[in-house]
Amino acid sequence: MTKVANKSGKSGDMTAYSEVALRNNAAIVEYCRTAMAALSGCTAGVLGLSGLYGFGFYVLAVIGLWILLLMRAGSKWNRYFLNRKSLLTNNFIGGLCTYVLFWTFFYTMVHVY
Repeated sequence: MTKVANKSGKSGDMTAYSEVALRNNAAIVEYCRTAMAALSGCTAGVLGLSGLYGFGFYVLAVIGLWILLLMRAGSKWNRYFLNRKSLLTNNFIGGLCTYVLFWTFFYTMVHVY
């Protein structure tokens, strides 16, 4: 049996969400965020970014991924996610840890003799 989450709309209608579908969407977004953190960490390391520039690059990468996900979902994003803010903020710190790992590894490989 599938559980269903309900959400009230502006007009008072109830919208039903499948818990299985919401979990699947969250897992896909998590995979995208981890891949983006690893790739952007590699890029920042190879470019030689350090200090606040490196962390700023991560913030820009997260915002870029958020925009791409919203563009992919289209104007009917609320059919796939409960809110847009969770796409931006969920697992921000976990992605940051992955980013820093790859950032420091590639920075050390390329720029330290």
